[in-house]
Amino acid sequence: MRLSVAIWPPPAIVEVLGALPRPPGIQWSVPAQWLVKVRPLGTVPDRVVPGLIDALNEELDGAPATRCVLGPRTRSIGQWLGVPVSGLDDLAAVVFAATAPIVPVTHPQPFQADIVIARGRVPAAHAGAAISGEWIADRIALVADRSAPGRPRFEDLAGFELSA
Repeated sequence: MRLSVAIWPPPAIVEVLGALPRPPGIQWSVPAQWLVKVRPLGTVPDRVVPGLIDALNEELDGAPATRCVLGPRTRSIGQWLGVPVSGLDDLAAVVFAATAPIVPVTHPQPFQADIVIARGRVPAAHAGAAISGEWIADRIALVADRSAPGRPRFEDLAGFELSA
């Protein structure tokens, strides 16, 4: 199954994302897909999940809540369109350290956190819309992506509270 360690934005941030202009002809993602992947893990065998949960429980115990900042502008991510989220570097370092011995890092580094708002072939000219918002992330989750074409479906396999 496809897994990631991610943060779900709160309703106020979902509203901000939903207010962005949506020109026609682009495959826009829906709010059910709007998560901030702190560590994409890729396709992982089911047997690895308990070890990931244990490692994250151990490393995230006592980890502080994190201030997440949206923007300042949308940006191209390959052929997708994303909204950058900053403030996650320290939390991401802990998550990477906890999970790398179990699921090796295979994607390009340094990893940058984004909320993907459009998928497919999004022309680069659509990047650059101003956006801002912030929130305190007090929970992070191990998320399974069980989506099918046209049917997003994400499931939290485990949640980890971050202290205030």
